[in-house]
Amino acid sequence: MAGRKRLGAQGLSAAQRERGKSGAQTSERAPKRSSKSERGPARRLPTPRGVPQVQDKLLQGATLSELGKVLGLDPLRYVKRLVREVPDFPSPGILFRDLTPVLADPKAFAFVLDLLSSRFVAEPIDVVVGVEARGFIFGAALAARLNKAFVPVRKPGKLPARTERVAYELEYGHAELEIHADGLTPGQRVLVVDDLLATGGTASAAGELVRGRGALVLAYVFVIELLGLNGRKALEPTPVLSLIQYG
Repeated sequence: MAGRKRLGAQGLSAAQRERGKSGAQTSERAPKRSSKSERGPARRLPTPRGVPQVQDKLLQGATLSELGKVLGLDPLRYVKRLVREVPDFPSPGILFRDLTPVLADPKAFAFVLDLLSSRFVAEPIDVVVGVEARGFIFGAALAARLNKAFVPVRKPGKLPARTERVAYELEYGHAELEIHADGLTPGQRVLVVDDLLATGGTASAAGELVRGRGALVLAYVFVIELLGLNGRKALEPTPVLSLIQYG
């Protein structure tokens, strides 16, 4: 009986013995799977092109603006230098501030959203209202960043369902804006967003539409403000936030 056991052990083929060795080596080399607690946190925001990923665990999950400061970038200055000046547009004598280069730069666009959302992330906001047309771009993106609803305010005839309308005066003539009648409910707290504050007439009309639905305008938000036109006065006493100011 003992002889059979010895024969059984000795009777393994060379191929079998080789497989046993390789199996042992494989099991020794297999990396240990990390637990969820050992893995780093998921990134809160995407990293746009041109911004290196920071490996410091203390900075993981920071906003791009926070990372920019660590990397030696001034977010507001970075955005402002991309604003293009177009003379005599849309009419002679007007210097147009063009934000399309900011939108074309992922890093700059993310900076704008960081700077705006950081001001309101702790505020009790229900809805972001964007004013046609560039207010849609910044308003919808800001609403997504804040995880809030977005409601558009448009020129007449652009919204498909039943609307409420308001007329307002321009320097030469008048204009109108509309909002869906069911876009807001009484008591909702709203940010009104547009790209630029000039005389304040358009933003004021949008605020009138919001209040007409029984909602509250918490603040008016702009990327650019032309200080010389004193648009803030038309929006008083509601707070106004603008990122970039020109005299």
